[in-house]
Amino acid sequence: MSQTYRVTGMTCDGCVRAVTRAVTRAAPGAKVAVDLESGRVTVDGEAALDAVQRAVEDAGFGFAGAA
Repeated sequence: MSQTYRVTGMTCDGCVRAVTRAVTRAAPGAKVAVDLESGRVTVDGEAALDAVQRAVEDAGFGFAGAA
């Protein structure tokens, strides 16, 4: 199952790496794709919404819900 979320505050490739790492830890085994330009994070696999939100926010970014 694929889910896409809006994440705010990402400005560079380092941000992309930080969000990817955080979401991957929250959803082990899921494929995570981050689009810096659109501010969207797609998680392909099992991932609870609250776990993804917490991971993004703990990494220092804003979580704006489903895209």
